[in-house]
Amino acid sequence: MKTRLFVLVLCICSIQMFHSQEDDGVVSLNLPVRNSLTFNRYAINPTFSFVREQTKYISIFNKREWVQFENAPLTYLASYSGRFGENIGAGIGVFQQNYGVLTTFGGTLNFAYNAQLARDSNLTFGLNIGAYKSGVNTGNVITNFDDPSLQNVPENLLLTINPGINYGTGFLDFGVSINNLALYNFESSTLIEDNPQQSIQAHFMYTGYMMRSRGFFDESKFTGLIKSEFQKEETILSAIAMLTVPKGIWAQAGYNTRYGISGGIGINITSQIALEYNYEKAIGDLSTFGNSHDFTLAYRFKSNDRYDYSSGDEVGGLLISDDKKKPKIAKVTKPKKEVVTNVPSEKDTAAQLAAEEKAKADKEAETTLLAEQEAKEVAETQADAQAKLIAEQKAKAQADAQAKLVAEQKAKAQADAQAKLLAEQKAKEQADAQAKLLAEQKAKEEADAQAKLVAEQNAKEQADAQAKLVAEQKAKEQADAQAKLLAEQKAKEQADAQAKLLAEQNAKAQADAQAKSLAEQKVKEQTDAQAKLLAEQKAKEEADAQAKLVAEQNAKEEADAQAILLAEQKAKEQADAQAKLLAEQKAKEQADAQAKLVAEQNAEEEIDTQAKEELISNAQDDISKAMYEISQDAEESKMAQSKLLQDFDAIIEIKNEDLKDLKEENDLSDKGITVGPKPFKSITEENKKLEAIKSQLDDVINNRNEKIKELKALYNDKFEADTITNDEVYIYYQKALKRLESEQLKATQAKSNLEARLAEIKVATEFERRRRIKKAAFDNEEERYSQDRATLQNIKQKTTLTNTPITAEDFDFGEEQSGNIQILENVQNVDNGYYLVLAVHSDISKRNDFVTKVIASGRSDVDFFYDINTSKYYIYYDKYESIEQANQALESKGNRPYNQKLSLVKIEN
Repeated sequence: MKTRLFVLVLCICSIQMFHSQEDDGVVSLNLPVRNSLTFNRYAINPTFSFVREQTKYISIFNKREWVQFENAPLTYLASYSGRFGENIGAGIGVFQQNYGVLTTFGGTLNFAYNAQLARDSNLTFGLNIGAYKSGVNTGNVITNFDDPSLQNVPENLLLTINPGINYGTGFLDFGVSINNLALYNFESSTLIEDNPQQSIQAHFMYTGYMMRSRGFFDESKFTGLIKSEFQKEETILSAIAMLTVPKGIWAQAGYNTRYGISGGIGINITSQIALEYNYEKAIGDLSTFGNSHDFTLAYRFKSNDRYDYSSGDEVGGLLISDDKKKPKIAKVTKPKKEVVTNVPSEKDTAAQLAAEEKAKADKEAETTLLAEQEAKEVAETQADAQAKLIAEQKAKAQADAQAKLVAEQKAKAQADAQAKLLAEQKAKEQADAQAKLLAEQKAKEEADAQAKLVAEQNAKEQADAQAKLVAEQKAKEQADAQAKLLAEQKAKEQADAQAKLLAEQNAKAQADAQAKSLAEQKVKEQTDAQAKLLAEQKAKEEADAQAKLVAEQNAKEEADAQAILLAEQKAKEQADAQAKLLAEQKAKEQADAQAKLVAEQNAEEEIDTQAKEELISNAQDDISKAMYEISQDAEESKMAQSKLLQDFDAIIEIKNEDLKDLKEENDLSDKGITVGPKPFKSITEENKKLEAIKSQLDDVINNRNEKIKELKALYNDKFEADTITNDEVYIYYQKALKRLESEQLKATQAKSNLEARLAEIKVATEFERRRRIKKAAFDNEEERYSQDRATLQNIKQKTTLTNTPITAEDFDFGEEQSGNIQILENVQNVDNGYYLVLAVHSDISKRNDFVTKVIASGRSDVDFFYDINTSKYYIYYDKYESIEQANQALESKGNRPYNQKLSLVKIEN
């Protein structure tokens, strides 16, 4: 068996990743995008292209699973997805997945639509549609013999549908989706029913913000997702949590009952370019396969829209910041001056004064209220209780001064109205000047407060920069600690491998001792069994004599009972014969009546049939005559077609018998039994006859198909024109067409079955012929091996070290070897293991020349072996038990000229 196919079968048994129907290579869609809550979320649930999304992005995703496992699953995914409107989310992706020798390539299409039920209540519907091809990548299969089973695995074009639904509130989301609800195979035109990846998935997600924190984590977003997946044979539970810092960094951690624990980190290089890495450590049954890594590179598109039911987060760049914050400038509104255009008379002075006093009192109250509000707003904005106290004192002083001024104006108005008015105008001008002064003072205070705010912001930015520097140092220390931990793990793994090798050697020694003990025990058991057998034979002879005596007595008793039974049976038989005779007479009378009735019916049907045949055979119009002639020709060609199919089947049976004889001869030869030669027969003549029969059969089938088409066309023209009104004729040709088409379908199917059987016989015959050739070559293998050992020993004895340096150009390395590990099976006189091969030659003289130059260069432990399956010599100088040791030796090969084209060959006997 090939190692890669064995590994593939192991993967199928371990994680149920594939769905197979009679080894047809069908692979279920399963994108391993499970550890990220930032990118490609629509692969988790189809609605997540809309749910809490604000922008659109392009991402490139790569996941390498179980890196310690050779030819482990590898996934590439490129997608474009995100929010495309107030109620629409969508995405499109292209992916490729490699599972050893199996590969899939295809794309996914996503669409999500949201129905807003209330202000904080949303119901979202989503759908993922995937179309992809799966099959065998023959370029990854390396073997030293042809395997017909690899040619029987077809490429499959598959279509899968995954619907989903999500209900979201202000901070919570609940949803359900169905993975692989329907999987349709276009190659077989069937709907896959037994799909192990079909499951129902439910999730609960919480999204919240850290609003009251300070410094680096201010306004950070927290997201938590709990998910359960219910498959036919297993239930998978998982949880993942993510913290996103507005500065442009996020971290996440999770656990999955099947795949283990995971952790990841992402950064925004700029506000549009992001990079994410996730690490997954397998546990349980999958821990032997190693860990998994995935990388994502994404580009966000800037959006000026602010949608409802989205994160609405401001994305910053951690490494390159493009946000330019501008300080806010407070606007100061200057009070307007009132201009007195006329001077009232003394008559109107009292009323005007009362009105002015009331207006001024209202204005003073309004001014006081406005001043208190402004002071309160300043206090709330600047968060300074001292500023609020000063503003209240100034407002009170201004109110007291204004009240005093009003009292003075009232006293002057009672004394002299005109003087009071002049004094009032003067006081008003003073009040305006005072208000202007207060406004300027207020503007100055606000400017000072603004400067103070800018200073605080600068201090905060410096503190943030300091915190960022501390975080980077901490991240560097963690990275160094992680590198140290990985180095320690690698050293531990090497130590474990060494311990494993020693344990295997000890186990082998124990097995040899156990085998020796078993052999001695087996000899003892055979001796005991021989003695026991003799005792049993003696006891059996005595028991036989006793049984014989008992049998004679029983036989006498049985003879007496048999005589009584025979007498009873004879009486019963006579009674049964009498009853049977009566029943036969009655049945005969009924049969005669039935036969008479059937004869009368047959006579009537024969008259009707003759009339019908007369009507059909003696047609009057040309179309009916042509239809009759074509139907007769089709009936006549049926015999020839059947005869050719029988001849085809007979030749296939002959070839099948030849295959059986060849297989029997090889099987007996393997057991050392020689079979006499078969009578000679010409295979060429037999093949010529077979090809002639196939050609004639194709001609007859094609000719008969054309006749049926002509008859069907005439039938349609005839009856569409409604020129035949006789129901019997219509039914006759209708049945004739159905019968002829059914016969042709059966004949075509029979021909296809015979051709398929012939192809199977040819493949099996070729295999048995190669088997016989290999057997003939194997008889001389021992002699070849003895000669090769003598030649190698002679070269080593006669070759001395050269004083002239030998370069790589002086070596003929023979056939070019690939970078992959080549697997050879059933190689005689060679132990299993990994061999460092220097060169591969088919010619003995070139082999000897290469070995001589290697020994002359100072390498005396060079050796070679012969593979009868490929007829090639493999020259090597070292063998290893594990792939890790072989890879280490391959990496440390040095710059020796004969090591320039080293390759690994694995022997599996």
